[in-house]
Amino acid sequence: MMLLELKNVEAAYGNIKALKGINLSVPEGKIVTLIGANGAGKSTTMKTIMGIMKPIAGDVLFKGESIAGMKTHNIVRKGVVLVPEGRQILQNMTVRENLEMGAYQRNDAEGIKEDLSKVFERFPRLFERQGQFAGTLSGGEQQMLAIGRAVMAKPEVMLLDEPSMGLAPLVVQQIFDVIKDINKMGTTVLLVEQNARKALQIADYAYVMETGKIVMEGPAQEVASNPDVMAAYLGGKKKQ
Repeated sequence: MMLLELKNVEAAYGNIKALKGINLSVPEGKIVTLIGANGAGKSTTMKTIMGIMKPIAGDVLFKGESIAGMKTHNIVRKGVVLVPEGRQILQNMTVRENLEMGAYQRNDAEGIKEDLSKVFERFPRLFERQGQFAGTLSGGEQQMLAIGRAVMAKPEVMLLDEPSMGLAPLVVQQIFDVIKDINKMGTTVLLVEQNARKALQIADYAYVMETGKIVMEGPAQEVASNPDVMAAYLGGKKKQ
């Protein structure tokens, strides 16, 4: 089943069209990645899915129902959660409080407790630092906290916007391992990522975006071996 679909979506900042008729599908249980250069429109796509921006044309569907222009908290309630670029954790709240904030729309106290244990199990560092202010964590720990907070919302689809940005290579590997784990546990993932090599390694399907348009799509391994993609994003040589 297609959990999430964008159909001919257009979005704009004033007179500047940022998305020019995007078609994109995220099947249930898969990892789908959206790669592209800075300014290609990847984050705008995420914001449009989450209702932070309203599309000026086209539709966003979750389980076949239109969520285009719906308020963000209602989209979260339906089961779509965003881990935003730059993490955006609550710096002056503790690690534990940040995680509990992720579950603010839930009312199953036992389930919340269980999921908090699972997050601490998956991120022992967060367990160790649960009483610390989130702003005192390292960049990698903050990213783990942002992902853990999203897990607490019990999403069906998790959107990750540049999760590896600014992190050391060792931490990047950890973050990608976590994304694979989350997917194995049953959460569908849409991943926007500048580290195209890593994203294509873990994704099932990939879309390549340039200046507000999807210019290529296909199974991730096929996209990774495309000479144009290799030249543009993977440091390979373009065939003459």
